[in-house]
Amino acid sequence: MSHPVPQHPDDADRGCLRVVLAVPLVLLTLPAAYACWLALTIRPGYPGDEDAYRGIETGCLAAVFFAGLAALLWLLPPVRRVLRWPWIVPAALLLAVAVVRWVTVPQ
Repeated sequence: MSHPVPQHPDDADRGCLRVVLAVPLVLLTLPAAYACWLALTIRPGYPGDEDAYRGIETGCLAAVFFAGLAALLWLLPPVRRVLRWPWIVPAALLLAVAVVRWVTVPQ
């Protein structure tokens, strides 16, 4: 007969803590996704369309900012203990896409 393993008292609070910590992470990832989408969908009307290029760069900057804040939040040890690495994957991918798009914008 196996005996139940006693659970640590903090394990019951981790579910609630996960929700509390996931909210700001998701709220930072959503504007990063929107800004990245804007940067990817803006197309210049002609080769010297400075307004379109400026819009692409602004979208990339906003995506890098919000995704970077999400990554910095996740790097805090208490957050990393509760929210494992799959939680930061979307923000990290958005950050990488925004940086690649920003670098490939013609000057």
